[in-house]
Amino acid sequence: MRLSNIIPQIVVVGSSSIDLIFNTSKIPTANNTVLANGLKSFLGGKGANQAIATSRLGAHTALISRVGMDPYGQQVLRNLDDEDVNVAYVVEDNDEDTGTAYVNASDEGNAITVVPAANYNLSPNDINEAEKYLLAADLILTQLEIPIKTVEFLFKKAKSLGKKIGIYAAPASRLSDEIIDYASFIVAKSTDLETLFGEGNHDEIIKHLPNKLFVRDGANSTSYFDGSEMKYFRKDPSSQAHNMGLGDAFTSGFSIALLHGNSIEDCVKFGNEVALKAADYRGSQKGLPYLKDFQN
Repeated sequence: MRLSNIIPQIVVVGSSSIDLIFNTSKIPTANNTVLANGLKSFLGGKGANQAIATSRLGAHTALISRVGMDPYGQQVLRNLDDEDVNVAYVVEDNDEDTGTAYVNASDEGNAITVVPAANYNLSPNDINEAEKYLLAADLILTQLEIPIKTVEFLFKKAKSLGKKIGIYAAPASRLSDEIIDYASFIVAKSTDLETLFGEGNHDEIIKHLPNKLFVRDGANSTSYFDGSEMKYFRKDPSSQAHNMGLGDAFTSGFSIALLHGNSIEDCVKFGNEVALKAADYRGSQKGLPYLKDFQN
């Protein structure tokens, strides 16, 4: 990836949470009980993940989010501050606890239950309050762990301000035409395409959005349509890879490369490289790389 002389200015609008991960031999079915082999907590939330990832990759990053007035919320705020993320507009919510995600990890894969809590109180008013940050942004990033009405408002705000905006469309819900049309880029899981865009052949959906829709599949692969042909890039992690947060890592790497003026192909390759390094560690944030990790 080529680096320019600029320092990217990024505003992330999204979730902050704590991930509680427990390991079992299998994922229990209804009315079934299994024993877990330990419980660990990690800092997470797609918004916080992207804020920390872009900060580590050399951007000046601010986060618009909500946490509860509880110990988890204080832990989230301290961590963001330590990572040089501007938390001036991370609101401490009086009515809800900090969001949590319960991750059942097994050999069969991961089953994740998210309790949005304060994240679902993030409102259009919170976005309006932070307008001066949006005005200074080179790029706005968001996800779908906050209310869809807030995401839709954010896109309208970005359009009115003439700002680029990218979205990692997870967890999946149907995207409005306004979001699809105005987004600078959309990152999505291959299994979510019909939920996000409606019924249709996957390749047809991708080809309808050339150089805009980037589809993540498997451990660490990305496909897109460049206007003339389908492109596929894969960067396989080790057999011990941890796949939580790889979509956030890819989105962040892609964004940084884009703001430094790289080609779409190089942006995808760098996104995959960032995700590859993130896969080396358990938890969504611990393995997120620094810009220096890519400099010789």
